[in-house]
Amino acid sequence: MFRGIGARLVVALAMLLAFVVTAPVVRADVGIALSTCIKPVQPGDQAAQILSRPAHFDCSGAQRHWGSGDFWVLSQPLPATDATLIRSASLYQQAATIHVLYADGAIRRIRFDHRDAWRRLKMGAVFEVAIPAHRVRPVRLLWQIEGASNTRGILINPHLATLTQSHRREMGLAALYAAFAGVCASLLISNLALWRSLRQRFQLAYCAMVMCLMVYGVSTSGVLGPMLQMDNNRRLLLNAGLLALTLFLAVTFARSFFDLPVLSRGMRRIADSVMAFLLATTGIYMLLMPWHAVLLDRVLMVAFVMGLSLVVPVMWGAWRARLPYVRTFALAWSVPIMVAGVRIAQAMDLVGWNFWIDNSTLIAMALEAVTSAMVIAWRIKLVSQERDAAREKESQALRLADCDPLTGLLNRRALLREALASGGVSPRLLILIDIDHFRQVNDALGHDGGDEVLRVFANTLRGAAPADALVARLGGEEFAVISPSQTTILPDRLLDAIRGARMPFDLRVTASLGSSIGYLETEGDWTRLYREADRALYVAKNAGRDRARWAQAA
Repeated sequence: MFRGIGARLVVALAMLLAFVVTAPVVRADVGIALSTCIKPVQPGDQAAQILSRPAHFDCSGAQRHWGSGDFWVLSQPLPATDATLIRSASLYQQAATIHVLYADGAIRRIRFDHRDAWRRLKMGAVFEVAIPAHRVRPVRLLWQIEGASNTRGILINPHLATLTQSHRREMGLAALYAAFAGVCASLLISNLALWRSLRQRFQLAYCAMVMCLMVYGVSTSGVLGPMLQMDNNRRLLLNAGLLALTLFLAVTFARSFFDLPVLSRGMRRIADSVMAFLLATTGIYMLLMPWHAVLLDRVLMVAFVMGLSLVVPVMWGAWRARLPYVRTFALAWSVPIMVAGVRIAQAMDLVGWNFWIDNSTLIAMALEAVTSAMVIAWRIKLVSQERDAAREKESQALRLADCDPLTGLLNRRALLREALASGGVSPRLLILIDIDHFRQVNDALGHDGGDEVLRVFANTLRGAAPADALVARLGGEEFAVISPSQTTILPDRLLDAIRGARMPFDLRVTASLGSSIGYLETEGDWTRLYREADRALYVAKNAGRDRARWAQAA
């Protein structure tokens, strides 16, 4: 187990080293940033006319207020440079034409649309276009953007770059994305291997989350476009879908990871509703874009904010559980939560666009995935220790004649002796519990699996019963609890505990309960009380099982 944690630490350090080495390379390749001015396309507009007499352009830098549509984007006069490439961030748009004005008045054009934009897509999801060769230098650029959704902007981060700068940036980003993919792949393989042996439900949710992150990394890197010759707009929609699915799986993983019910029943209903809203909103967004693009994007952002807000009650409930691995898990998720908040703020135009903010999800989630993997290893180690301790207690119980050797509970003889020894000063509550359809459990899991279900069931009863109650296994799948009669809510409490217990192989196990109240002074009292509780148990079974019934008053 410690070797597994060490291996994950090595992977984490390798990723951090790759980031430290490649990040300066990426930052160094800034090229020449271009300031731009915007105006909507009007009927009859001609590029040559606009380049010769530019007028009525908005140079404030604000782009979102224009909404969706067709736009002209005019660059500043270009400085003398040996740069031969035009680079800008990838956005949702139907087509783009770049008009290059040269010093002698000549104009050359480069056009691409969303279907063949993958030919221009480079690492980091950046459009890169070579400036057409001409005998004199270029002096200005004019973009004609058609069908811009303008949910993030019309033209973001336009740069002039040299071929050397472009290659350098490609290599740095390739190393960064490769490190991210390597971390995801190693975590996926190791946790799938653990799942095969342990069969814990949360491991599948974690593996699915890591898989989504890995595909998202491939897509957001821009590699997926050229790899599949993929429509760029569809690639951007896929990114949104993968992020929504990742958030859904992250919440699913967090909820199933904790042993304790960290969310109330009402909060669980709210969480289910929010997750359904997020997935439905994302599906509608992917199907209807670019129809009312800005409105769809705002609704999607609201859904993401609501989904992200679910992490707060989950983490708070986990923190209050006071388990060490839970607190480490909460700290591990704090960075992705903050990064996601900044990403949403950027998407809502509250924070300006930045390349590292745009790609911060990869770094934050990679660190979170590695930390969570270590927490999972810690959790599994604790489970192993608890299992070893339980086996030791079971071995001790085998030596006690009054205990059931399988579950460690009292047997029938010891239960009767202890109940009669307590005297008849006050009435006692007898609850008979019978596991529903236990033969089907044995048929499905075998007798070893059935024995494990009995152990977990016994531990559930022991944990839910009051400290002064007597808990016994009467035989087979039948159990009994004797407690002071004042605890009349005990049957419902036991029923809720059984329903919420995590059984082996995530098997759903229910039980029927029959209860009776009376004095226990003699064996005759026991026989009468047992007969009444048994009749109530029979009524519970005939009523459909998975319920509690009380003996009818004589």
